[in-house]
Order: sequence, then structure tokens, then C-alpha cells
Amino acid sequence: MRAYWALTRRELAGFFLSITGYVIIAATAFLLGLSFVILLVNLQQEPTPMPVTEIFYIKGFFWLILLLTVPVITMRLFALEKYSGTFETLMTTPVSEVQLVAAKFTAALAFYMIIWLPLLGCLLIVRHYSNQTSMLDPGAVGSTFLGILLLGSVFISLGCFASSLTRSQGTAAMISLVCSICLFLVSYLTQDQSALDWQSRTLAYLRLPDQMNDFVRGVVDTRPVVLYLSLTFLFLFLTLRVVESRRWK
Repeated sequence: MRAYWALTRRELAGFFLSITGYVIIAATAFLLGLSFVILLVNLQQEPTPMPVTEIFYIKGFFWLILLLTVPVITMRLFALEKYSGTFETLMTTPVSEVQLVAAKFTAALAFYMIIWLPLLGCLLIVRHYSNQTSMLDPGAVGSTFLGILLLGSVFISLGCFASSLTRSQGTAAMISLVCSICLFLVSYLTQDQSALDWQSRTLAYLRLPDQMNDFVRGVVDTRPVVLYLSLTFLFLFLTLRVVESRRWK
């Protein structure tokens, strides 16, 4: 565990020692601030029974931030190590492949959650100045961040897998972005609710926007939780196999 935590701190520090990390934070803060302004305008026009978290979600900024930032966060995890030649050196140290993959994933997930912290500040400002304090339910806020964490873990694990396949950060980012968009677009292949074939029922479980919509409403269903965790472990397992194959080359 000592090696795991040391690698996690090393990877997390790398985000704050490079300009890329601050660009990601600045871009995310800008988009969150823009969505915050739009949210305030909507609240001034007419009262709404929807939670503030749902108003933020339906504006589409959530998916824009998720799909664009995650590939940039994960592109350096393994690709930079291979490009700089430190990956082979790291493989000769007494660190297991499981610890290496878990440490890089944990650091990327921690940085991913850090960039979402301004959203909490925006919601608290709305609660402080709004006359409708009931619109901001603590349970909805908690479930929203739980959904952000679980869904982010899926795309970050996918980004880890993409980064392990190449030594080019740009290529890793493109692979991650394309795969993430494809996973997102799968949700729109099952718009027909009356379809009863097994393919439609299977794809219906991958309707990520609908599942995330439940989280922002304060509803936590165990089915998407199990799905997100299963997909996360699947992509991490694939990443582990790629890393293990590199050791024996």
C-alpha cells in the first residue's frame, strides 16, 4: 500500500506541476460559471419546481465538460511514461502492475473531482440568495456528485485504457474522446420504448443521460451504480492486461 499511495501522490502532483492541469481547471470553471449565469437567469424569469441540480444538468454543460476534459486528464497517464522512457524504468521497480494501474486511476479520478468543486460553490450561492431554498435539496446535491463520481470513473478508466495503448498523448486523447462519444451516443439507439428484443433491452441499460438525470433529481438506483462499477472494472482490467504485456516485451 505504501507504493500505491506514493505513486498516487506522484501522479496527482503531476497535474498541478504542468500547465495542462491549470488549463483544465480554468476551462471547467469557465463552463460552470457560464452555466451558473444561465441558471440564475432562468430562476429570475419564472418559478420552477425542479431542483437546481436538474436545471444545471439539462443545459448540457455537464456532458460537454465530461467528454472534453476526461481525455485530456487521462492522455498523459501511460503515454507520457512511454514517450519519456520512464515506463520501462518504472516496470523494474518493486511495484506491481495492479498498484500502478490503481494509482494512476485514483489520481486521475481525484483530479477529476477537484475540477467539479466550483459547482458546489455555485449551488451554495444559489441557496444563499434564492428565496426558494427548498429547490436545493442536500440529498439531490449528494446524489448529483455521486453520479458525477461514478460516471466519471467509467470514462476515466476508459481513458486509462486508451493511454496504455500508445506512446502519443494526442493519439490517446483522440482514442478516448472517440470511444467516449460512441458510448454516449449508444444512449440514443434505444429511443423506442416499445422495443422488446434483447438487443434493445441491453442497450437500454446504457442510456447514460437518463440514468444521470435520476441522480440529479436525488434518485439513486442500484442498477446504474452496478453498471458504472462494472464498466470501470472492465476497462481497468483491460488496462492491466496491456500493462502486463508491456512488462514481458
